[in-house]
Amino acid sequence: NGLCIVITPLIALMKDQVDRLRQMGIAATAIHSGMSYSQIDIALDNCVYGDMKFLYIAPERLATESFRMRVQRMNVVLLAVDEAHCISQWGYDFRPSYLRIKEVRKLLPDVPVLALTASATQMVAEDIMRQLEFEKPNIIRSSFARANLSFAVRHTDDKNEQLLRVVNNVDGSGIIYMQSREGCEQLAEVLQQQGISASYYHAGLPHAERTMRQEEWTTGKVRIMVATNAFGMGIDKADVRFVVHYSMCDSLENYYQEAGRAGRDGKRSYAVLLAASDDNSKIVKHFEAEFPPLDDIKSIYEKICNFLQVPIGDGLYSSFIFNIHEFCVRERLFGGKVRAALKLLQQNGYMTLTEELENPARILFCISRDDLYKIRIDRQDLDHIIRTILRMYNGVFTEFRSINEQDIAASSGYTVERVKELLKRMWQMRIIRYIPSNSSPMIFFDEERLPTKDIYISPDTYLHRKRLINERFENMVIYASNQTECRSVVIQRYFGDLDAQPCGICDICLAKRKRTKNDAKTLCITILKLLSQESLEAREIGRQIKADPQLVAKAIDILKSENKISATSDGKLTIIE
Repeated sequence: NGLCIVITPLIALMKDQVDRLRQMGIAATAIHSGMSYSQIDIALDNCVYGDMKFLYIAPERLATESFRMRVQRMNVVLLAVDEAHCISQWGYDFRPSYLRIKEVRKLLPDVPVLALTASATQMVAEDIMRQLEFEKPNIIRSSFARANLSFAVRHTDDKNEQLLRVVNNVDGSGIIYMQSREGCEQLAEVLQQQGISASYYHAGLPHAERTMRQEEWTTGKVRIMVATNAFGMGIDKADVRFVVHYSMCDSLENYYQEAGRAGRDGKRSYAVLLAASDDNSKIVKHFEAEFPPLDDIKSIYEKICNFLQVPIGDGLYSSFIFNIHEFCVRERLFGGKVRAALKLLQQNGYMTLTEELENPARILFCISRDDLYKIRIDRQDLDHIIRTILRMYNGVFTEFRSINEQDIAASSGYTVERVKELLKRMWQMRIIRYIPSNSSPMIFFDEERLPTKDIYISPDTYLHRKRLINERFENMVIYASNQTECRSVVIQRYFGDLDAQPCGICDICLAKRKRTKNDAKTLCITILKLLSQESLEAREIGRQIKADPQLVAKAIDILKSENKISATSDGKLTIIE
């Protein structure tokens, strides 16, 4: 009985989970920055008074008064924290909004907490428990080993040739990860020219097109998806046979998560990293772009606030549609630098850039209520639509309010298309400011806008993050350059499993097995030469052959099983004629 609250930062995944639960007949709802005030109120009321089983909520919403007032009236029986590494400053994707979870724990003191992550090192796991104020350490850790997943690294400066080997030798669907959008498009074209069914996916595509492309790949209409790391959240495809990383990842955490999308049905699958001689230098350049000077970060903060028309002292917990491309063009800024600045602003608790999502239409009346009644509106339709909007929505004279064009159509008796026409007409007449429903990223203000001089980017946070990212990349390089140790063991040890055993199926293990097999064949020939001269005991053979005693014993067993030698009554080995 009761309600489970799931805290997750991924709005797209949140929507996917809610849709799937509802399809299964389980009552579920979500609250995030893409919803209108009325939609949020209805969802919260359903959790208080209805029979809701799951409430998915973005972490920044935990601080709002509307949530805190209602959560204590809900019958909450479990608080689940997804992507829990986000709460740790040691984690690779730290988010300050996650620190508010401990405040919710105080409102729900007797409710158990479950924190979940697929990629936390021991240090991060301990920090998660400390931040969530666990009374005592309590970790349930499944193995990081994937018994069916064969890891491999291919060192080559001709990545296309190696890629085609994988694609042509492994049946089934696959994902190829790249860093650049242009690279995705170009590589997909290369594969298509080779007669291979391939498509591409990145955040620069319109929302509807991305949905269509993902659907085509999921259903098998397209075999291979070439994508940036924007592709992957919410993917539910068990029969992915291979994941190829065309570009070096910046951490083993990211690599393990992305490679782990292969073989979820338990069948043999492959995770291949293509490493070129210049990959390291490319990552170093990427690092430099990740950490713009502190003065540049403050300047970008000021420019974003001006772009969104948020005055000083305003904006707390507000969300705004943010077209980063348009912003960069207007301000003549490099997109990578702006994203890096936003990441650091987010980590210092000022603002959060959400992933692209469906946003409702919004309106704001540009004139006062009194002035509105003074305007002579000749067309009856406009007067009727204005009256309908004022009857349905409060606060439209003081701030942008989310509206639903379909609800307005139902209430006014017009079609949705006619409602949109009338709203655009009022926009042209400067009666309202109108933002049609759209798919776009949004910026959420975690704090009110501050004077630029008061923006404080902690040098400790800045340098600490820089050092952590550097350490993570160094571990990724160690993984890629390793030529002697099982790849699965390297990954497992990184995540704290010190008792990891060789997988037997990665490129390193397979090479060792091949060498052992070849060594055994050579030893068999040597042993037969010795026994052709005289019968010998096994220990005598071992003394005469300078090799690993275990390999010598294995070679003797092979010769016995092939009926080439046998033991005499006095314990000596002899050739069977």
